[in-house]
Amino acid sequence: MGSAVGYAMDGFDLLILGFMLSAISADLNLTPGQAGSLVTWTLIGAVFGGIVFGMLSDRYGRIRVLTWTIVLFAVFTGLCAFAQGYWDLLIYRTIAGIGLGGEFGIGMALAAEAWPARHRARVSSYVALGWQVGVLGAALLTPLLLPLIGWRGMFLVGVIPAIVAWVIRNKLHEPEVFVARNKKEQPSALHCLKLLVKDKATLKVSLGVIVLTSVQNFGYYGIMIWMPSFLSKQMGFSLTKSSMWTAVTIIGMSVGIWVFGQLADRIGRKPTFLIFQVGSVISVLAYSQLTDPTAMLWVGAIMGLCVNGMMGGYGAVISEAYPTAARATAQNVLFNIGRAVGGFGPVVVGAIAMAYSFQVAIALLAAIYVLDMIATAFLIPELKGKELQ
Repeated sequence: MGSAVGYAMDGFDLLILGFMLSAISADLNLTPGQAGSLVTWTLIGAVFGGIVFGMLSDRYGRIRVLTWTIVLFAVFTGLCAFAQGYWDLLIYRTIAGIGLGGEFGIGMALAAEAWPARHRARVSSYVALGWQVGVLGAALLTPLLLPLIGWRGMFLVGVIPAIVAWVIRNKLHEPEVFVARNKKEQPSALHCLKLLVKDKATLKVSLGVIVLTSVQNFGYYGIMIWMPSFLSKQMGFSLTKSSMWTAVTIIGMSVGIWVFGQLADRIGRKPTFLIFQVGSVISVLAYSQLTDPTAMLWVGAIMGLCVNGMMGGYGAVISEAYPTAARATAQNVLFNIGRAVGGFGPVVVGAIAMAYSFQVAIALLAAIYVLDMIATAFLIPELKGKELQ
C-alpha cells in the first residue's frame, strides 16, 4: 500500500504538469522550449534521485529512504506554487524530481521482498497501478480545479498524496529478507553497482532491462505528454473532453497492468511480455491511422492496455534477477536509465509532429516495440517462481 501510494503521487504530479504547461507558460511568459524543459528536467532529476536513493536504500533500508524521498518531493513541489519565473520553477521541479525518482525502484523492491514468489508479478503490478491511479486522478481533477485555483494551487494539491504516503510509510516495517541480509553486511554503493554487471550473464540481463525500460518510458512519455495538446489543438477538444479521452486511455493502461500481473504469475514473464509487445505494435499503428473521435477513444484504451500493461512486469523481473544487496539499486538504476532515454520521447514526438503530424509521430513509435520484442527474446531470462537471494 505504501509503495503504491508513493507511486500514485509520482503519476499525479507529472500529468498535472502536462495539463498545466499552457497556463504556466501564459503566466510566466515561457517559450515552448522552456515549458517542455520543465518536464525534461523533472525527469533528469528523477534519474539522478533514482540512482542515488536506490543505492542508499540497499544500505540503509527501504522504509527509511522512501521517507526521505517523500519529504524532498513534498517540500519542493510546494515551493513550485511560489515560483516567480522560469529559473526558480526549473530548480524546484528538478529537485522535486530527485525525490520522485526514488519511488519506483524502492517501492518495487519492498513489495517483492514482502510477498511470496507465486504472487510476485501480481504484487508488482499492484504497485505499478499506483501510478495509473495518480494520473487518472490528475486527468479528472485538473479540469475541475485548474480554473478555480490556478496552476499554483494545483502544485499545492500535488503535495497531499505525498503527505498521505509519508503517514502510511511510518507504519511499515523492513522486509525480513532485507533485515537478514543487513545483519550480515552493509554493502557500499560501488559494490551495489558492481553487482549489476558482475558477470556476462548479469550484464546481458541488465542490458535487456535497460532496453525494455527505455522503450517503455519513451513510448509512454511520448504519447501521454502530447496527447492532451494534440486532442485540444488538432481535434478541437475542450480541456474537459481532452481529459476524458486521456482518462479512458489511462483506464486501459490500468487494466493492462492488472492483466499483465495475473498472466505473468501463471504463464511466465517472457511470454507475457511478448504478447503485450505484439499488441503494442498493432494498436499503436492502428491508433495512428484514426481520425474519428469515437474510434480514437476505444482504440486508445486498447493501445494503453498494451503499451503500458508491461509496467506490471518490470518490478518482478528485476527483483528476481538481482540479489537483496543490490535489488533496489537495480530497480532504480536500470529503470531510471530507461526513464532518461524516455525523457527524449516528448522532444522527439514533438519534433516529428511539427515536421509532419502527430499521427506520423505515433506511427513511428510502433517500431520501438519491435526492438522490445528482440530484447525480450534474447536477453531476458524466465525467472517465474524464483526465490529471492
